[in-house]
Amino acid sequence: MAFSSSQDDSVVSDINITPLVDVMLVLLVSFIVTIPAITKSVNVNLPKTEASQPSEQKDHVEVSIDAKGALFVDKQPVADAQTLVQRVQAQLAGRDVAVNVRADEQANYAPIAKAIAALEKGGVRRLSLVTAPE
Repeated sequence: MAFSSSQDDSVVSDINITPLVDVMLVLLVSFIVTIPAITKSVNVNLPKTEASQPSEQKDHVEVSIDAKGALFVDKQPVADAQTLVQRVQAQLAGRDVAVNVRADEQANYAPIAKAIAALEKGGVRRLSLVTAPE
């Protein structure tokens, strides 16, 4: 049986860990819930910088994004980001050539970000964002 019949009144020196674990889990959950709220409330004004002189690249592929979000590879229209990657890869043909991305200043950020992400996922390692000097 689990009961002992001894008259021994010894002190139990075991530490109960369950309350400690409960408190730690509550703290962890509270941090997980509050951190996204803190980071989303920060307003950031990005700095304006002067464009540096572009390096002379004789051999490069030019990707353009117009104000409506349409994609072009060397002035030829492409349907979507997947087709963009296929056309760029065909033009690179295993060479280490830079890809210059030119985006209209009125274009939304989403098509630009999707194009850059697709190019990086497609294996493009040399990517430049082209800007006009102020």
